[in-house]
Amino acid sequence: MEQKKQELAQSLKLFIVLSRAYRAVSDQVNKSIHSFGVNPTEFAVLELLYHKGDQPLQQIGEKILLASGSITYVIDKLESKGLIIRRACEKDRRVTYASITDEGRQFIERVFPEHAEKIHETVSALTVEEKEQAIALLKKLGYGAKHACNNGD
Repeated sequence: MEQKKQELAQSLKLFIVLSRAYRAVSDQVNKSIHSFGVNPTEFAVLELLYHKGDQPLQQIGEKILLASGSITYVIDKLESKGLIIRRACEKDRRVTYASITDEGRQFIERVFPEHAEKIHETVSALTVEEKEQAIALLKKLGYGAKHACNNGD
């Protein structure tokens, strides 16, 4: 019984440490993104379209972990800034794609190196080996959490 209490306490501590670490890293990166004149969600959409090409609006939310109701608002803002355009699918008129414009492409090409450098600086407390360990452990944690949730449903 005592071991179970210790394991429970350790799990809670891990959750708190993980949450605080995520918040600290996220705050630094988001501050950098805001300096580019966009918010983190807008940046994520632009980055997705730049690296993966045109995307159906319905799928963007799940790819960048955003509620589907918020996508229209974000797409409207990016479109008003001239960074993306909407275009109808030729095969299925019910589907609308978001496409990055030349201006959007130039924007990402200009700011992405600075963004990547900021992330590198933010996680620089870890060595290359520690980053590899953290990646492996966090993947394991994520898969385990997903599996535990699926079994509990």
